[in-house]
Amino acid sequence: MTLSDDRLYDLIRLYEILDMLAERIGGPRILAECTGQMRWPKRGVYFFQEYGENRSDSGTGLRIVRVGTHALKTGSRTTLWKRLSQHRGPAKTGVGNHRGSIFRLLVGTALAAANGIMAPTWGQCSSAPKPIREKEMRLEKLVSRTIGQMPFMWLEVPDPPGPHSLRGYIERNAIALLSNYNRPTLDAPSSSWLGTHCNREKVRASGLWNQNHVDEPYDPAFLDELERLVRKMKRVL
Repeated sequence: MTLSDDRLYDLIRLYEILDMLAERIGGPRILAECTGQMRWPKRGVYFFQEYGENRSDSGTGLRIVRVGTHALKTGSRTTLWKRLSQHRGPAKTGVGNHRGSIFRLLVGTALAAANGIMAPTWGQCSSAPKPIREKEMRLEKLVSRTIGQMPFMWLEVPDPPGPHSLRGYIERNAIALLSNYNRPTLDAPSSSWLGTHCNREKVRASGLWNQNHVDEPYDPAFLDELERLVRKMKRVL
């Protein structure tokens, strides 16, 4: 069995586990339709899909386009919902802040290129004065609408914040397994995938809205841990 055969086997297993997760939570949610009043676990890992992006080698259905978590710094108080809401942007205004979400930043670069939107300050600095933010508002709203319509699932992982957390282990290995960066392509992005317009080569080559871990090897043992966590998770009513 070749390395690519091993990866395909592991990719199939990953999606089988995620099918179990979908059953546990009652199916993927649409972020734009979610609120903080829902019963979110305090900490977890999330998996985003994207309409039009289908699996082609590992089976059928939508492919995962982003994996993420939160609170990877010791002492962090960021909750799962707070991180998801940062990606979505405020429900009332839809403006959002791409400087607080790398997911938003990456999607924004692709939307700007695909729609001919001039945004020279996009991604510059960790904060920006009001006049700059106002000029970026159109793109921020478009990012909110785009991410808000992506289906996603979440897995409860109630471990303490820190760089060596179990959430971080699941996140980085799932990204590395899903990534097509510098390896044979499996579940290739569609020719119309928005990510092909992103200005980050790792996004375009990996087929994911991720930059970190896309060029790393993965530990197949993480799938055992992922399955254990999914089976342990209580059903969401």
